[in-house]
Amino acid sequence: MERLRLIGIAAALPLIGACGVTARLEPYKQTNAVISAGEHVVVLARKQHSTHEAEEDFVQCISDGLADGKHGLQVHSSKDFEDKMYPWFEPSTAPLSTEDLTVLLARPGVAEQVRETGVRYVVWVDGSTDRVASGGGITCAAGVGGAGCMGLAWWEDDSRYDLTVWDVKDSENEGTIYADYKGRSVMPAIVIPIPLITRPQNHACKGLTDQLRQFLTTPEGYSSPATQAAG
Repeated sequence: MERLRLIGIAAALPLIGACGVTARLEPYKQTNAVISAGEHVVVLARKQHSTHEAEEDFVQCISDGLADGKHGLQVHSSKDFEDKMYPWFEPSTAPLSTEDLTVLLARPGVAEQVRETGVRYVVWVDGSTDRVASGGGITCAAGVGGAGCMGLAWWEDDSRYDLTVWDVKDSENEGTIYADYKGRSVMPAIVIPIPLITRPQNHACKGLTDQLRQFLTTPEGYSSPATQAAG
């Protein structure tokens, strides 16, 4: 059986080139604002778009990435922020623009609640990871001589996300970061199916986290390659 597995792996090697992730990142910063010591950032999923609501684990991935490392930022818990600001950031009442945010902060007690959290920047995450294409097929059969599979299946996932950064102190839209990560996975089967899986969402999390950290700590004018291979 091990010999058959090695044969399958050897036959699948030429197909590895079909796997991988292609990335497109487009940061746009409108101001020179940067986060200061003692100021917090909170990352929230924009919940009004129910068909393209950013996954909770993706939002958490970005939050953890921003806080990680020697130079990690002060990141406020998303759930804790929503609980403290209840009901203002619930799906039916959360602001959709900086104009709405200005109106919200003018409500009695709301601005004070925000100051108590220490949050200066709210990062809205909009988007999702979806299966956009698939094809091929694998057939398996068993007989007197044993069992085996033959064929090739493939699928493509697309991780598209928009990050919008709001300054809640000055009620300003600081800019956006757009990301589109496409990944193709294949599963060749020569006796034994061998999945060669790419995970564009993981790459999108890392790419957006790196860009967001730079966005919050570097004045206006930084740039990033628009398109790149992501492994």
